Amino acid sequence: MCGALQPKAPDQKAPSLSTPALTSPRSNAVAQLVTQPGCSSRASSSLRAVPEETPPSLRISDPLISEEAAKMDVVNQLVAQGQFTVVKQPLGFIKVLQWIFAIFAFSTCGSYSGMFKMSVECENPSYGDLGIEVEFEYPFRLHQVYFDAPTCKEGNKERYFLTGDYSSSAEFFVTIAVFSFLYSMAALSVYCFILEKYRENNKGAQIDFVVTAVFAFMWLVSSCAWAKGLSDVKTSTDPDEVITLIPACREKENRCREVYEPRVSGLNTSVAFGFINLILWLGNLWFVFKETGWLAAFSGTYVPSQEKQPAPDSYGQGGYGQQDPYAGSQGGYQPDYGQQGGYNEDGGYNQGYEQQPTSYSNQM
Repeated sequence: MCGALQPKAPDQKAPSLSTPALTSPRSNAVAQLVTQPGCSSRASSSLRAVPEETPPSLRISDPLISEEAAKMDVVNQLVAQGQFTVVKQPLGFIKVLQWIFAIFAFSTCGSYSGMFKMSVECENPSYGDLGIEVEFEYPFRLHQVYFDAPTCKEGNKERYFLTGDYSSSAEFFVTIAVFSFLYSMAALSVYCFILEKYRENNKGAQIDFVVTAVFAFMWLVSSCAWAKGLSDVKTSTDPDEVITLIPACREKENRCREVYEPRVSGLNTSVAFGFINLILWLGNLWFVFKETGWLAAFSGTYVPSQEKQPAPDSYGQGGYGQQDPYAGSQGGYQPDYGQQGGYNEDGGYNQGYEQQPTSYSNQM
């Protein structure tokens, strides 16, 4: 019977090499059904009705796959639409340098912190202090920086403040550097992804030129102001100058000296980066100016777009192909200029095919 499975005899031979061995119990049952006459179709339908299940370890959530695929599609579209070759040109390459040196400028100045140390030896050694540390940092409001020094009288100490407030020049320098960094990054994005709109009607290039000129001027002002401010910071944090603020050091029996000077090499580097940015922004003016179209206008070779007249689509419009509107009112023969004509062998004029005159002023 087709529905009943016959148990396998113990003395049945092992399967031959031509028949593949089935390991699962369900596969063995299907194989026994197939071997019985008339059961092949039922076995195949039973095999299709119970598909193999995917192990839980191999299942992946569909929302996660779709989200990752969407992110990759966005990245691929941006890369495909980008014109990154502009970075190799002077217009884009200088913007990359401006972006990098702007980071160096505000990082070397805005992240600075320094310290210097002094010692005060009183006539009575127990009243002195050999390790007076004074710390200061950006934005260099030195009038708020204080330290305690001995008075060399009965072991008392007094609090003293440094002199000067140089936060305005330092903060102005860092602000210009940060905005230069942001604008350079935005300009690079425009160059790489919407360069056609940037060059359309030269409006984008003209705006870029004006902004570049403003930043070049701001770099000049901020770099000079910060260079002067740094010079004053060095003077105010010089241990030899700070010692003069301590009254005990003015007495001859007491000895005051500096132990450790502040390291301002990072601040010196920030000033150097400021003037490098000035040179970069001034040099970039020329390459942006060539994109504005003003050079061609100054030389007389630039023609505004509104003065250009469009060429006709064909000679049939506004040319000789149109019929004279006054042909019916003027006397005489009015030929059709849209047809080709020539002289025949007898010396007569031929229009290419026989055609009666278009109009006559006097009809018989």
